Amino acid sequence: MADNLFVGEAEGHLSGAGTLAIHSQKNPALTCTGEFTSSAERGGKGQLRCSDGTTSTFKFQRLNLRQGHGSGNFGRGSMNFSYGLTAEEARPYLKLPKGKKLKQNGTKLELVSA
Repeated sequence: MADNLFVGEAEGHLSGAGTLAIHSQKNPALTCTGEFTSSAERGGKGQLRCSDGTTSTFKFQRLNLRQGHGSGNFGRGSMNFSYGLTAEEARPYLKLPKGKKLKQNGTKLELVSA
């Protein structure tokens, strides 16, 4: 989101509803929480509320039960994301800021200069 990499966790339920919590890699105090709904046929949609007051709506497509990708808009611009994928697997689904790339550093994912 807006040249900022967020990471976190989502928890989905058999009903298709779920929650998520993410935080900024640059500023871990910047956090967002939200809810989503999902189905295999229609994909999913949700909303986020961040600690700085910004809000977001997003939609996503499931690749399978545990993996997918999506996009949305929020107060600072657009966002795109993937879940359940490695940095390499996520590459075709993400629009990164110009001159940036994702790098896996052990268990940490980083947005670095290309």
